[in-house]
Amino acid sequence: MIRDTSAKNPAKDAPTKAAAKKAASAKPAETPAAKTSAVKASKVPAGNKGIIAIAPPSFRRERALIKRGVWPVAGCDEAGRGPLAGPVVAAAVILDPDHIPRGIDDSKRLTAEEREKLFDKICATAQVSVAVASPSRIDRDNILRASLWALKRAVVALPETPRHVFVDGRDRLDTECDCEAVIGGDGIVLSIAAASIVAKVTRDRLMCALAQDCPGYGFEQHKGYAVPEHLEALDRLGPTIHHRSFFAPVVAARAKHMPWTVEPVQDLFAATAVEVQVDAAVEIDVSANL
Repeated sequence: MIRDTSAKNPAKDAPTKAAAKKAASAKPAETPAAKTSAVKASKVPAGNKGIIAIAPPSFRRERALIKRGVWPVAGCDEAGRGPLAGPVVAAAVILDPDHIPRGIDDSKRLTAEEREKLFDKICATAQVSVAVASPSRIDRDNILRASLWALKRAVVALPETPRHVFVDGRDRLDTECDCEAVIGGDGIVLSIAAASIVAKVTRDRLMCALAQDCPGYGFEQHKGYAVPEHLEALDRLGPTIHHRSFFAPVVAARAKHMPWTVEPVQDLFAATAVEVQVDAAVEIDVSANL
């Protein structure tokens, strides 16, 4: 009887079990692209999958201007466009390229404690100016024009006249030097970010001071923004001289507490009866045009 002994005696070139096991456990060869993706993946902390890292603002645009011989370069930003009460505060900052405080970022990404610390460092190392547009100016000019007015005043008030200004937003300022508007600039341009911190801290301090003169509104907590607590206090107590008269919740509160100050608005689309009088002495020949 002939027996098949190939299972016990494998072919000469066939791998042994140990070799096969070793080959299975070996890592596949990595391509350059795979190596790059592996490096990137290794930089993502465990448990933080799905989180998108936001790059902080940089001094790149300012340095590009310095290399071209353009200096000083300022950044400006404002705080307080949206609130129902309080002023708009604008700030302009010229950072010292050799003494830039670490941690400067868009003021909205920082805690109140971080903003306070950076405020002191910025004021100690940079050229800083601040301008304020009052609620009465906001009522007179509207919020956009009042903000641009304050930003220009802040730039003019700098100790040294800048040759180039970066401003946050889409509107350029009417300044004697070159002005460049950067949408989302407080998260891109370091000088604008520094100005956003100065403007935010200054306005928060002003609102805390107003809270002592106007107790019950909670200005020290919400800084004048239209949060439920502020709306409730506005409806209960009525507006103060620090509220912006033409913002809708303020108008409603004023109509409730001080109706004599609200002028009635004529409805231009209301239907009105029109009387037509026909002189009986005039005879109309309706058959003439038939």
